[in-house]
Amino acid sequence: MEPLDLRSMMDSASATASAPRIERRRRLTPAALAITNEKVRTAYSPVVINGVVRVSDFALIFVVGIALNLAYVAPLDGFKWGYLWAISAIALVAVISFQAAEIYDIQVFRGQLRQMTRMASSWAFVFLLFIGASFFAKAGGTVSRVWLSAFFFTGLAALFVDRLVLRALVRRWAREGRLDRRTVIVGSDDNGEKLIKALDAQDDSDLRILGVFDDRNDARALDTCAGKPKLGKIDDIVEFARRTRIDLVLFALPISAEGRILGMLKKLWVLPVDIRLSAHTNKLRFRPRSYSYIGKVPTLDVFEQPITDWDLVMKWLFDRVVGGILLILLSPVMAAVALAIKLDSPGPVLFRQKRFGFNNERIDVFKFRSLYHHQADPLASKVVTRNDPRVTRVGRFIRKTSLDELPQLFNVVFKGNLSIVGPRPHAVQGKLQARLFDETVDGYFARHRVKPGITGWAQINGWRGEIDNEEKIQKRVEFDLYYIENWSVLFDLYILFKTPLALIKGENAY
Repeated sequence: MEPLDLRSMMDSASATASAPRIERRRRLTPAALAITNEKVRTAYSPVVINGVVRVSDFALIFVVGIALNLAYVAPLDGFKWGYLWAISAIALVAVISFQAAEIYDIQVFRGQLRQMTRMASSWAFVFLLFIGASFFAKAGGTVSRVWLSAFFFTGLAALFVDRLVLRALVRRWAREGRLDRRTVIVGSDDNGEKLIKALDAQDDSDLRILGVFDDRNDARALDTCAGKPKLGKIDDIVEFARRTRIDLVLFALPISAEGRILGMLKKLWVLPVDIRLSAHTNKLRFRPRSYSYIGKVPTLDVFEQPITDWDLVMKWLFDRVVGGILLILLSPVMAAVALAIKLDSPGPVLFRQKRFGFNNERIDVFKFRSLYHHQADPLASKVVTRNDPRVTRVGRFIRKTSLDELPQLFNVVFKGNLSIVGPRPHAVQGKLQARLFDETVDGYFARHRVKPGITGWAQINGWRGEIDNEEKIQKRVEFDLYYIENWSVLFDLYILFKTPLALIKGENAY
């Protein structure tokens, strides 16, 4: 099954006028509230952890080899570049051997005996391979046997200590819930019970099933499903996921219930979570490559959380590094703007405005004050229009050139609740003709599946400034969704470099 297209989903949602509208703030059941009130720590990506361990193994082996070389070989024979290349090759082959031995896995890190025996045998294989290669290359006489023996035993000891520390860290993260995939099941019936029992039977599973959701109120919907409580209806999932961390929504409904599934997906696709259909009870079977597996349970991917694992690390580094550089380079401009605001009208230089952040979180966004202080509008309940009397003389200029947005670099670098590039953070009370934006555009909240940004794909394509008709907000959402679906670091760089050209035009900014 191919992943569903977000744009077509939004179009179909717009066409379904009879579909129930998601409320802005739903009242959750006591069982759901009990879970949302629990303290939940930030999750760590197993993919990133495994990658970091690979890099640390290479670095540890390299450092041990170089240290022994400088301590024993270099004082006797001087520094030789051949040792440097040999150490690098040993470290690289060791990491490859550890990978082949399936050592790089979160579940293996939690154990002790299994990873130690595999590591020792792989490490011995690497040295036997190196000795054999030296023999055939007739280079055995040029390699110090004392150094080689010390490298083997010291390197193995260092790797053992490293794994003991890693084991302690992984077990602590597991206790804190940082490695759990917090999961909710859709379907509180026999299919749901079978799915939960199949998932619970998995060895070393990282799933933590919080509960089940079901719209039905008759006898088909169980109050408890395989020991898991019913937390509410499908509409409640959206509010539930905004109050606590959810990583996976798993449908226990049969594929034959296509109508029900599509109706539910129209409500849930706005969330920044993975959504899958369980296929463990379906008689219709696809090719094995069509499935992704949770242990041995086959599932069909519908939506995937955007920007995860290493992509999230790259995005974080991009924001911190580029944001820090921009903050330093633009600090003279920001100082000049601050002075001009102070001289132009009484009041503070900066003000904070409530905006929508990631997953509808309310965040405070910093901006240069562009309105008269006594007419400030921190909720942006009234849109600034052409020749708006609330705007100061300096404010008109900095809004036209978007210089009022520069303090948002503080959000990027220090608070981390904004990105440099992303969907622009709209005000929580942003309206079009007395209707809130999410009441105007179906699927509006899907733009909050990633962190908002100072600039974005919609802005450089001319969709910025005043929103006085439905097309403008509709186009912003469409361009934001395109950005989310096609994100890459190169795409961010392209948008960043195009931003000054878009600002020079100064269209629709008052």
